[in-house]
Amino acid sequence: MYQADIAIVGAGMVGLALARALKDTPVSIVVIDTSPIQKSLSDEPELRVSAINAANQQALSDLAVWQLLPEARLSPYTDMQVWDQDSFGRIAFSCNEMGAQSLGHIVENQAMVNALFDAVSSQHNVTLLPSVRIDKVLAGKSETMLMLNNDEVVSCRLVVGADGANSAIRQHANFPLTFKDYGHTAIVATVRTELPHGKVARQVFTPSGPLALLPLTDPHLCSIVWSQTSETAQSLLAQDNTEFAKGLHIAMNGEVGHIDVESARMHFPLTMRYARQWLSDGLVIIGDAAHTIHPLAGQGANLGLQDAFALAASIAQLVSEEKPFHLARQLRPFERARKAEAVKMIAAMEGFKQLFGGDNRLKKLIRGVGMCAADALPGLKQKFITQAMGW
Repeated sequence: MYQADIAIVGAGMVGLALARALKDTPVSIVVIDTSPIQKSLSDEPELRVSAINAANQQALSDLAVWQLLPEARLSPYTDMQVWDQDSFGRIAFSCNEMGAQSLGHIVENQAMVNALFDAVSSQHNVTLLPSVRIDKVLAGKSETMLMLNNDEVVSCRLVVGADGANSAIRQHANFPLTFKDYGHTAIVATVRTELPHGKVARQVFTPSGPLALLPLTDPHLCSIVWSQTSETAQSLLAQDNTEFAKGLHIAMNGEVGHIDVESARMHFPLTMRYARQWLSDGLVIIGDAAHTIHPLAGQGANLGLQDAFALAASIAQLVSEEKPFHLARQLRPFERARKAEAVKMIAAMEGFKQLFGGDNRLKKLIRGVGMCAADALPGLKQKFITQAMGW
C-alpha cells in the first residue's frame, strides 16, 4: 500500500507541474498515470505542441524545470501577426514593445513532460506510478482509497484529477459538466516554408475557421493548427499532401512562400467543456479535467498550468497554517478564482469564434476596423501584448 497526503491522477504537464510546485512542502505525493510518463523524443518535432507564455515560463524557471528543456526543442516567438482573410484587418505584436526577449515559446508537449518528469523524479516527497489504472475509488470521511489494476492500493487525503478532458476522476465525482461542440476539427502537422518564419507566430481567420503557423527551432519549420468546420476538415484530410499544402499557401496568402507538408496529419474534434463544480471533500480537478477551450488563442495549456500553480499555492498556505487542505471549504477560494479565469477565457474564445466566423460583409468591416484600431492605439495594444504574455 502506498500512503500519501495527495494522489495526483494524470502525469501530463498539469499534474506534474502541481507535483513540482509542491516540492518545498512537507506533503507526500503519489502521481498515477495509465501510460509511461517519460518518452524519448523523435528526431522530428512532435506533432502536439503548446505556446507557453512568458508568465508560465518564469514560473517553470523558478521551479528549475525550464532549464531542463532541450535547447534544440525550444522555439521562442518574438512577434505575432493576426489578420482577417480577404480583409484589411490586421494587427501585429512584438516583444520589443514590452522590452522583452520573446512573447513566449513553442514547446513540444512531450518535451515539457520529460523536463517535468526529470525534475519531479528528484523530489523526496513524490512517488511516481506510471502504466497503472485506477479500478475503483473508495471515498471515506478522512481518506480516499484508490484500488489499482496491479493489486496495489493508494491511500490519500486529497485526490487531484489532472487526467484530461475525459477525466475519470471528474466522472467518479459526478461533477456537472457544461459542454458545447464547437463544430470544428483541428488539424495539426509540421510544415516546411519557403521563406523563414522569422520567429513570428501567425494566425489568419478564414470564413471556415482559423489557421495558425507556430514557429519551430528550424527557421523553415512550423507547426500548424488548422481549425475548420468539421465538413471542411474532412475534405482537407481527404486531400493528398500537395493539395493540402496548396490550401495552406492560399489561406496564408503566400506570406511564407511555398509550403510543404513534412509530417503525418493528426486531427481531433473541438469541444468546449466546463465543470460547474471543481471540488468536494477529498477531491479536486484541474486543467483539461475542469475545462477545455478552442485552441485559436493557444491558451489551453497556460490555463491548466495556472490551475496547478494556484492549487499548489493554496495547499502550501493551508499546510503552513495547519489547516485541513483536503476539505472543500478550505479550497473554495481557489475554486472561485480559477473558475472565474476559466469562464473569462471560454467567453473570450466564444466571442472570437463568433466575431471571426463566416464572411458576412458587415462583420468583416467591424473586424477590420477593430483590428486596425487596436493596432494603432498604443495603450490598448500593450494590454493585448501583456495578456498574451500572461502578465
